[in-house]
Amino acid sequence: MVTSASNFTRRLAKPRLGVIQIVFFVVAASGPLYAIAGGISTTYAITGIIGVPVAFVILAPILALFTVGYGVMSKHITNAGAFYPYVANGIGRPAGVAVSFVAVVAYNCIQIGVYGLFGWSVADFLKQKAGIDTPWWLWGLAILLVVGVLGAMRVDLNAKVLGVVLVLECATIVVIDLAGLLNPAEGNSLAPLDPGNLFVAGVGAVFAFSVAVFTGFEGAATYGEETRDPARTVARATYVAIGLTAGLYAVSSLAMAVGVGPSQIVEQATLNGPGVFFGISGRHLGSTVTDVAYVLFLTSQFASLLSFHNAVARYFFALGREGVLPDALGRTNRRNGSPIVGSLAQSVTALIVVSGFAIAGREPIFELFTWLGVTASTGVVMIMIMVSLSVIMFFRGRGGPETVWQRVIAPALATVLLTAILFLILANFDVLVGTEKDSPLRWILPGLLVLAAIAGFVRSVVLRNSKPAVYAKVGGIGGIH
Repeated sequence: MVTSASNFTRRLAKPRLGVIQIVFFVVAASGPLYAIAGGISTTYAITGIIGVPVAFVILAPILALFTVGYGVMSKHITNAGAFYPYVANGIGRPAGVAVSFVAVVAYNCIQIGVYGLFGWSVADFLKQKAGIDTPWWLWGLAILLVVGVLGAMRVDLNAKVLGVVLVLECATIVVIDLAGLLNPAEGNSLAPLDPGNLFVAGVGAVFAFSVAVFTGFEGAATYGEETRDPARTVARATYVAIGLTAGLYAVSSLAMAVGVGPSQIVEQATLNGPGVFFGISGRHLGSTVTDVAYVLFLTSQFASLLSFHNAVARYFFALGREGVLPDALGRTNRRNGSPIVGSLAQSVTALIVVSGFAIAGREPIFELFTWLGVTASTGVVMIMIMVSLSVIMFFRGRGGPETVWQRVIAPALATVLLTAILFLILANFDVLVGTEKDSPLRWILPGLLVLAAIAGFVRSVVLRNSKPAVYAKVGGIGGIH
């Protein structure tokens, strides 16, 4: 069947989204319930550190500092490519294209990694409840198909689906948190809130996992072209997302440690994985509530998969539209404005990676989910550093109502603090991926991000020399104000 070119256009959907819908997308991308049950339990298990709640308390204001500059940039630049147009217009087009390649790798990693967690979660649930033994990859590939279909639909319909899922899972988190905090296993121990229990060997790994579960908060600008008032919506949605997720993660990680016992949380998280969080529900709320919570744990992963799929599809669209990647990626569905080719490209990429892990017999949580998740969080920190620097460069010599705090001080502080976190992550990368210090894997995974940046830089040079008209438009098609 040949598809007529008339079915495609070069524009996204008409602006339909407001602050609430964008919050649904970016918080759903973080997947609060899966981030808590899956991500935070993995953090305890792999790092062996009980001061995890303090990491979220520290990270939230750092991310808020980043958002100060990020937010004022969103008033001047509206582009589905989000980060890379900011860098292209701040530092320069070669840096912008380099960042765009890193972003594509990072966001594909975080999205694809969740297929491993989802597949394991469904397989484990069926085994526990019905005694049915199924391979994890079967469910990973099944949900991949569903996400691919929904990714081709109208963006505001996706927001409605994510909104319902998000409200239900947040309510579930609050109920289980209360059960854990009100029924401490070892008395009213506040050991997880002691900074001395965070700043120990391996602290960089805690920050890497913590950034990973936050990942998605910064994605509001990806939907800028589809929002009714991007100058205000992007910044507001990002601040709301940071506040909501930081509060949930800090309280939930504390409730998990208190409910199980600070002296037992690492061992229990290692033995039971996501089950350590649901074990609190099972002991104090009963099996029915726990089963409902576990189903919402699955839908939380689905919401994250769908949200990141949408974000990656828009990155592909923006890069294709501007000629950085193949032109076909810049096509959208004429009927509903969805980036149909970018959506298909993301689905095919996920299919190849998930199938590769399945054929190789790799473990879905501590390998597929963890390896790709920490690679993604490392990439996101790298990108945020570049964006913070770009804010300073963009506003240098430019008039406007922005204050010195917004133009220089906040982004400079964010640059310094995020760079410190990046060094901690790289220094502890062996802990993150569960290997020995001399394992090549600790260099291969972050090396993928470096290779992506180099490839992007080389691509920009090729464009500048061979297609100067295309190069001149990099980072500006969506709108520079």
